[in-house]
Amino acid sequence: MSATSTGLRLNALLAEAGLEPLDGETTSRFEVYLSLFIRWNARINLSSVRNEEGILSLHLVESIAVARVLPRGIATLLDFGSGAGLPGIPIAICRPEIAVTLAESQGKKAAFLEEAVRVLGISAKIHAGRAEALCTEFDCVVLRAVDKMPKAVAAAVRLVAPGGWLALMTTGAELEKLKAAAGPEFSWPQLLLLPGSSDRLLALAARG
Repeated sequence: MSATSTGLRLNALLAEAGLEPLDGETTSRFEVYLSLFIRWNARINLSSVRNEEGILSLHLVESIAVARVLPRGIATLLDFGSGAGLPGIPIAICRPEIAVTLAESQGKKAAFLEEAVRVLGISAKIHAGRAEALCTEFDCVVLRAVDKMPKAVAAAVRLVAPGGWLALMTTGAELEKLKAAAGPEFSWPQLLLLPGSSDRLLALAARG
């Protein structure tokens, strides 16, 4: 695919999911991000999804959908165990008013995040270490495909500011375990089915 056709395909997939298309500048940034993703993925295994269509339809459309439904008023966000920057980099692209921190403990993946942020010109920060080591509280903490997810959720909740949000990209089968890990301080006002799936969802929890 050429860069132009990649952007057209991404917007077509968004339309199929019932989502508004991206503007030209935002589309161009996603084209650059995808190109970097594919190039680095061949070397350091950012994702088991290797082909462009799969990355577009699974990773990018899903992350763009999450960026758009995060509540207004969020000023700071932590992508806990960011990996390839999903969903943190799409959030930083789509919601530039949010100061995004990408926490990734694996050195090679953190190096990819540094390069992606530099090339894309977004204002995200990189924490090249375990998210649990952070002392800062955030308006929103998001987790997606993190190893030992219940344990990660239990660690993440202390990083959510009072009145803030926990955003979990998970499956219906895992949700009750994750709710238990988050604890009684959180209420769960919103569950949203993610595009292209009958089971993957975004669970938004508000801290009392």
